Amino acid sequence: MDSLDLKGKWNQLKGKAKQAHGDLTDDDLRHEEGKDEELYGRLQSKLGKTREGVIDWLKGLDK
Repeated sequence: MDSLDLKGKWNQLKGKAKQAHGDLTDDDLRHEEGKDEELYGRLQSKLGKTREGVIDWLKGLDK
């Protein structure tokens, strides 16, 4: 599973991501419809994770 449905729940995930990593900024977590890959790329750079690692991390926040 290498994708994540961000529609409708991004604001919740964004808040949880900021709690988990206090150094993440609003710019790091900016999400625009249809631009998931850009978000994953920014988070990869900031967190030092692979694309799959970022997606897994975000899925873990959704639980």
